[in-house]
Amino acid sequence: MIYAFLNQKGGVGKTTLSVHTAAELTRLGRRVLLIDADPQGSALAWANCRENPAFTVVGMPKATIHKQIPLLAGDYDDIVIDGPPRIAELARSILLASDLVVVPLQPSPLDIWAAAETVDLVREAQVYEPDLKCCLAINRRIVKTAIGRDVRDALKELDVLVLEHDISQRVAFAETLANGSTVGRDDDRKGAKEIERFVEELRRMT
Repeated sequence: MIYAFLNQKGGVGKTTLSVHTAAELTRLGRRVLLIDADPQGSALAWANCRENPAFTVVGMPKATIHKQIPLLAGDYDDIVIDGPPRIAELARSILLASDLVVVPLQPSPLDIWAAAETVDLVREAQVYEPDLKCCLAINRRIVKTAIGRDVRDALKELDVLVLEHDISQRVAFAETLANGSTVGRDDDRKGAKEIERFVEELRRMT
């Protein structure tokens, strides 16, 4: 299964969700490859801080990624792609390679507009890849506020599935990117549970 995390806007949490999705799939016994397709290289930087690598991370910010992934896919059960912002040619190549596109967004108007642009790219790709699936993921939701509910209402006009399980804004998620780790049960049990439910929901879509 090839999961791609894409949004035309930066700073929505693509890398955080990519890394944690790869880690959770690995915990479930899957052989996972994480591809950093963002020229900024955030996932690679995270990987360089790891002490005990549990899965492989490679950089591939190339517009030919859809041609190269089939050469790698046989060695892995799942591939997770951390996509770039604002590089339409590369994003289109990622879309052609993917089975499921996850569009992370924060609960803000700017993120909703950017998500709409990404959904448009997905629909273009579905002309050539009709089995390509897409969903929206609300990230960095502030706990105990009505923002999550309000953003769901606003997203209805995009006519795309919004994942039931949001990811909350937690210091632990930010800290993991700096030290090459992921949120575990010992660090933040609630955060770890959110990731478990999030990945479980993604797997149900496949």
